[in-house]
Amino acid sequence: MTFLPSLGYGGQVIGAVIILIGALLLWLVVRFLIARSVKRVQDGYSVFKKPHFKWAQPALRPFDSARRVQRAETIGGLMSSIAAGTIAIVAILMAIETLGFNIGPILASVGIVGIAIGFGAREVIRDAFLGFFITIEDQYGIGDTIEVGDTVGVVQSLGLRITRMVDADGAIWYVRNGDITKVGNRSQGDYVAPPAEGAAPAAAATEGRA
Repeated sequence: MTFLPSLGYGGQVIGAVIILIGALLLWLVVRFLIARSVKRVQDGYSVFKKPHFKWAQPALRPFDSARRVQRAETIGGLMSSIAAGTIAIVAILMAIETLGFNIGPILASVGIVGIAIGFGAREVIRDAFLGFFITIEDQYGIGDTIEVGDTVGVVQSLGLRITRMVDADGAIWYVRNGDITKVGNRSQGDYVAPPAEGAAPAAAATEGRA
């Protein structure tokens, strides 16, 4: 289907340009709304006020400033990327169709390429999705002491792909979010550190001498 057929090829070009300009304006509006929402979260305000959006509130609780900013930037960055990609793909396909080209073969080629890229980057995509859900569900954040496998450390940063933590010896650990199948958060709940080994016998010996 083509638009402005009575104006010939010139009309088709004008139609394609209008579509691209409209897509750009739409992206600017969406980016503004996302940036505004991110700013509200960073300032400690809730984005959603209606009861049926309460499921999203765990991502918006009043954390300390650094953690709140990091979480808001992570979610905002992902939303911006998804919106930009969707708007760009739809606008380009509409512009191509407006110019009179058959987008059927293009869609088929894009589908094949998308499958190939998705297969090759499945680990990266998996890391990103899990990182997003870790952030949304508040499993842990900056400053939390977490236990991942045999490693215990304090979270320094939480990205979509990588969680960076530092252990008691000062070593920096980079853990792929896709590799985290179970995590313990010692900063949540009522975690009590076990007594140091040898502390009880030493105390008993001291009492015996007394």
